[in-house]
Amino acid sequence: MTRIIALTDAGLALAERLVAQLDNAQVWFKPSPFAESIQQAFTKGERLIFICATGIVMRALAPVLVSKHDDPPVLVLDEMGRFVVPLLSGHEGGANEWGRGVAQNLGAQLVLTTANTYLKPLYTVGMGCERNCPLPELKTLLTACLDEIGLETCQLSALASIDIKFDEVGLIELAQELALPFQTWSKEQLREVETQLSVKSDYVYETVGVYGVAESAALYAAKALSDSPAELVLTKQKTAKATCAIARAYTGKVDTHNEQPSVSR
Repeated sequence: MTRIIALTDAGLALAERLVAQLDNAQVWFKPSPFAESIQQAFTKGERLIFICATGIVMRALAPVLVSKHDDPPVLVLDEMGRFVVPLLSGHEGGANEWGRGVAQNLGAQLVLTTANTYLKPLYTVGMGCERNCPLPELKTLLTACLDEIGLETCQLSALASIDIKFDEVGLIELAQELALPFQTWSKEQLREVETQLSVKSDYVYETVGVYGVAESAALYAAKALSDSPAELVLTKQKTAKATCAIARAYTGKVDTHNEQPSVSR
């Protein structure tokens, strides 16, 4: 559940624009009692979008904040819809990537305050597919995903999936063609990042034990390779037989003169 909290008429107009673009979202106009209402939603793990000043949000949520690993993502927007600020759980909770999508939909500017300046980005691809999915379909999907975010295959560090795909010929051949390690992870490992998924599929969970293969595998692979939190750069994209997502983590200090720019959407 996503709740969009507005406190002014202008904020309400923006919230009504935004709710139409989000799945399972609800507008809250001047919830009362304010602090108690949003604290309850926050502690239940609901994603929150505030259209108001950041100070109001922080004062209201301060009593129920736990940690960046446990708190749900929170975004703050100005009532004109010009700026989107991931306020809480930027990397760990996926607020940065979520905010990027919201900003793109609104034509707004994403304002990231997390510190990445001296770190090197590491990108991983997660893929899922039907059994015996042909290599050309997998390759076409991956190429389209890379083009979507302006990434080159040489910038990738791994191709990952769930462990039941350890012998999937198309995925193995694709990894070999790209000279990438092919990694597979157990459902228990992939569940560690399920709070960061952009969507959750009950059908996929009943079938393989996780709510999404592509996003989970990309996130877990990036986290494992960098030993640091990961975020989705591209949420799940799909064809009739395959899915693909791309994640990013940051690792090591690099010379800022040679650092490649971060991918933006």
